[in-house]
Amino acid sequence: MAEPSTRTVDRALSLLAVICDDGRLTLSEASRAVDLSPSTALRLLRTLETSGFVRRDDDGNYRPGSRIIQLGAQSLSNESLIAQAHPIMEALVEETGESAYLSIEGHRSTALYIHIVEGTHSVRHTSWVGRTIPLDRSAAGHVLTGGTPAEGYVVVERGVEADVTAIAAPIRSERTVVAALSLVVPSYRIDDLGIARQGRALAEAAASLSAGLSKRTISSAGGDA
Repeated sequence: MAEPSTRTVDRALSLLAVICDDGRLTLSEASRAVDLSPSTALRLLRTLETSGFVRRDDDGNYRPGSRIIQLGAQSLSNESLIAQAHPIMEALVEETGESAYLSIEGHRSTALYIHIVEGTHSVRHTSWVGRTIPLDRSAAGHVLTGGTPAEGYVVVERGVEADVTAIAAPIRSERTVVAALSLVVPSYRIDDLGIARQGRALAEAAASLSAGLSKRTISSAGGDA
């Protein structure tokens, strides 16, 4: 006999919550956390995966999916996220001279550019706001899917465009990556030392924005208590 729909929704939301809280869980870990049998948890997780609310890694772990990350960014509101990011991006552009982008995960394995502060060089990357780029070929995509190394930033040379080097760093709300901050640079203008210098500046800017988002989340939670 099928379980009542309200109970199904409650169980699915409980699974989604523990995965978002932890950031990465196996099937057995998730099922134990919400006191469900593995078979029931698997059925619900497959439904959540189909809808884009969770995704399953190659190693079998479940992570927050693109849809929940998008909703999270929208709950902060894209306008609010952009408003908080803009002065940090302006400072980053002033320091590096290169165009800075803010992006979130889109549908169908893409990253979506939602804001830009253009660089100050006469030759610079101009606005791709509203355009999508492949997750697997872009620095922002690697960041949004949890592929940031210990240095705190990702570098992709000639990934989406032949003569462009992109550097990206994660923006987090608590432990969840909700957006990527990136610099897009003509490859002729940057060498390994420049990549390291701009990568550090980018990682620091992303960390500053992440701290502001996390404080806002805590403040909002306290206000609702």
